Order: sequence, then structure tokens, then C-alpha cells
Amino acid sequence: MGRLDEETEKFGVPRLLLMENAGSSVAKFILRTFGKRRVLIFCGTGNNGGDGLVAARHLASYGVKVGVVMVGDPSKIRTPEARLNWEVVRKMESVEKILLEELEKREGKGWEVIVDAMLGTGVRGSLREPYLSAVRWINRSGLPVVAVDTPTGLDPSTGAICGGAVKATFTLPFHRMKKGLPKAPHHTSNLL
Repeated sequence: MGRLDEETEKFGVPRLLLMENAGSSVAKFILRTFGKRRVLIFCGTGNNGGDGLVAARHLASYGVKVGVVMVGDPSKIRTPEARLNWEVVRKMESVEKILLEELEKREGKGWEVIVDAMLGTGVRGSLREPYLSAVRWINRSGLPVVAVDTPTGLDPSTGAICGGAVKATFTLPFHRMKKGLPKAPHHTSNLL
């Protein structure tokens, strides 16, 4: 997606606006589909995570109980846009910040919907920790899962599973349909 972001920026559309639109779309989809159920958002350290952080902010503004699990070190967030959104969400008292280790201990009780905003189109090779643990937790939860752009651990160009992948209930691809998504129906379910 980075190349598409660069091309769009050439036409005067800033990357921050792309992230804002993506995250806002995720929040609207969740509100339309699930109402004000309690939402747990798993965010990675790239732009996909930034989309999830924007969604968290929007959902919280609608009065939805939201938790964010930063998967990876927040000090290593890779883009200025995602970093800015982390700083905003980090300061919001209405968004619960949860460590992955804490979630394992609490068994995730109290959540009703999961958003997978960990890894997007940039996934290469087998999943590594802490992403692999997060994917396993999500898949064990039995909760409905909304994947942002592509399920974490799924190669969007081939549909190959990279050592483990989120099994999404809904997949919200942005910009265009990725070739590999229809090839992995057990992980992408309802492609929108």
C-alpha cells in the first residue's frame, strides 16, 4: 500500500487524510454492523495500525467502549501518521490501553468485537512474535473479527498463510481488492 499512498500524495492527498478516511470507514462499519458493542482493536506499528488507532478514536467519540492492544513497541511506530494517531489515543482516557500479556491473563473477558489492524499489505515471510501470539489469541477468542485491509498473516497477493493468520469474519480491503484475498476464504470470510 505504500506505493499507492505515495501516488495519491502526488495528487495532493496527504497520507494522514488517507489514514483518517480508512479508520473512519472502519468505525462506521462497526457501528452499522455491531452497534455499540465493546470493541478490542489490535494495532501494529505501521499504517495498518494507524488505521486502527483512528477507528478507536472515532468509536470512542460515539460512546463505544474501546480497548487498544499495541502489538509491538510503540516507540518503534514506523510512520509519522501512525505515530501521531498513537499519541492522540494514548492520551484519551476513554480508550483502554492493554498489553498483550495482560490480555492473556484476563482471557479477554468483556469484549464483543475484535478489529485486526496489525499488519497489512507489507507482510513478508512467516509471522513472528508478538504478532503470532496476537493472531492465536484472536482466533481462540470466538468473537467476530473485522480485518482492516487484509487479515494479519495472509499474503494479500497470493492468499498464502504466513505461519498463521487471523480468521476474519469481515475483511475491509481499501483502495482495491487484493488478488490473494478471494483465494483464502477461511481467513477472509465476508469480503466487503
